[in-house]
Amino acid sequence: MSSYIKLIIFIVVLLLVSVTVVYIDSSMDNINHSMPEISDGIVQGDKDYNESVELLNSQNYDEAKNKADSAGDNYNNSLHKLEGIKDKYEKDLNDVHKNYIDTSINELKVKLKAVDELKESIHYLGMYYNYTGSSHGTEANDLMSNAVNYQNKRVNIVQENPELFT
Repeated sequence: MSSYIKLIIFIVVLLLVSVTVVYIDSSMDNINHSMPEISDGIVQGDKDYNESVELLNSQNYDEAKNKADSAGDNYNNSLHKLEGIKDKYEKDLNDVHKNYIDTSINELKVKLKAVDELKESIHYLGMYYNYTGSSHGTEANDLMSNAVNYQNKRVNIVQENPELFT
């Protein structure tokens, strides 16, 4: 094999390695760029959820429903972005990032169920079906407690691996 062919093979291999490194770095850059927005959506969803509960306790049913809808929208947006990241970049993620994303997805799915139960509670309490409304409210509280367990797990993952989360 001539040295010219060896040089061409070397350049092609070098280019492939370079493209691979750039692709992996750019995928992590995309993920890191998306995470603050996802986190903000979760935080805003939590805020809206808590405000909805306060409004419900004050018997302000219309505003409670609006805040519950907003919480659901924030959770859904964050969930869809996380699922998109998982689908698009799963092969590039290490086990810690995969665990973080899976935990966050589970957290959001449970929070969305809690929002649905809260909306049912608002609906029934607004129609003076107190027993049914209270039952849905209790279920919403139980689901949100379960979601907080996922949230705590997610926070622990970050705290145990600060070098992986910028």
